[in-house]
Amino acid sequence: MSRLVVISNRVADPRKPAAGGLAVALGETLQRTGGLWFGWSGAITDDEEGSDAPPRTRTSGKVTLATIDLCRSDYDSYYEGYSNSVLWPVFHYRLDLAKFNTRDLAGYRRVNQLFARKLQPLLRDDDILWVHDYHLIPLAAELRALGCQQRIGFFLHIPLPPELILAAIPQHEWLMRSLFAYDLVGLQSEADVAHCMRYMTNEGNALLLPDQRLQAFGATVQVKAFPIGIDVDEFERLGQTTEAAETYARVCAEYSRRQLLLGIDRLDYSKGIPQRVRAFRELLERYPDNQHSATLLMIASPSRDTVNAYADLRQELEGLCGAINGDFGDLEWMPLRYIHRTVARKRVPALCRASRVCLVTPLRDGMNLVAKEYVASQDPDDPGVLVLSRFAGAAEQLRDALLVNPYDTQGMAESIQTALHMPLKERKRRHRALLDNVRTFNVHWWRQAFLDALKQA
Repeated sequence: MSRLVVISNRVADPRKPAAGGLAVALGETLQRTGGLWFGWSGAITDDEEGSDAPPRTRTSGKVTLATIDLCRSDYDSYYEGYSNSVLWPVFHYRLDLAKFNTRDLAGYRRVNQLFARKLQPLLRDDDILWVHDYHLIPLAAELRALGCQQRIGFFLHIPLPPELILAAIPQHEWLMRSLFAYDLVGLQSEADVAHCMRYMTNEGNALLLPDQRLQAFGATVQVKAFPIGIDVDEFERLGQTTEAAETYARVCAEYSRRQLLLGIDRLDYSKGIPQRVRAFRELLERYPDNQHSATLLMIASPSRDTVNAYADLRQELEGLCGAINGDFGDLEWMPLRYIHRTVARKRVPALCRASRVCLVTPLRDGMNLVAKEYVASQDPDDPGVLVLSRFAGAAEQLRDALLVNPYDTQGMAESIQTALHMPLKERKRRHRALLDNVRTFNVHWWRQAFLDALKQA
């Protein structure tokens, strides 16, 4: 049986309790075949010559975890620079926030070459390689240059923008051409696949073949949508822990006279958080029956606070939240509770279950698993309502949510009002359909569907 080799920017130990659903799902397959997980250790060294050191390896069950360190200059150019100051904003349609720097591009290429050099000696001829996310787009091309002939697949966890946005990236031709070194490219949604196909045929003069295959530059690659899911059973077990039960009881008691609305995000400009706050204000103004009745609990965990765009976002958000509480709140009711801290994952199912409405309203998102976690946590006899941005990848699957345009403040307020007053019969019907989708297309389906397609590509 072929061994699975997973390559990602960071390495996660799938047996640790803090490991997320993705780490656990990948870990299951790795454990089954005795796999290898390779990536950056998270450590930054001052030694610019440290790239000569071999990867550090340790075992976790049948999985070998192999990691390398990055020096400060490589971290700054590859991670903070090109990955998160160019690819992240551009792929989320924010050209205005991108910082194009040729030194960062050189660092991005250099670290991908470093990954390839360090990984190549660890590989076996019959390995199957699975590369993850935007940090490592050119990795397969670097591995091919070293003579690697193994089957290699790539999955992009964030959205892929339309061709004209992609074409704004300096040397975009090189970046996208590198995808042809893969046998299979997986994207989150059919919309992303359409964007990729259009770019490759128009900008790369690729020939479109049957079964979503593209031919160009002497190579053929298959491009397909594999919407990532959650581990529903694991999330349900998380909701049955003592900590979850205590959180649920406490939240229900505290908001016994209110209808609770919930938003859980990283503090990121792609998440549409200020737009959500403005829609909540519009709700209170247009539908005053919600005053003293509805409370929005908004959790925005810290994210890159040292970057100016994120610092500006935090300042804007705190001003909006303070204005709502100042204009509408009184001694008995505070309309909005804003928390800028990370909430323990074991408490998330309880917060979801206690909320009448969940607001998942990104301006653009590859998938957004909070939407699926909210569905999985609901009481089927009295479920809450998911209000979901049409610009989240999850919207392609979760059609029974209330789909909204986060740029339309009035329209979003109207949808929130609909959600708060939705009859039980309709809530149950929508929830049954949503849960069926979340269960069917869970993280295990995603993993198996991708690997099956890679073996056949």
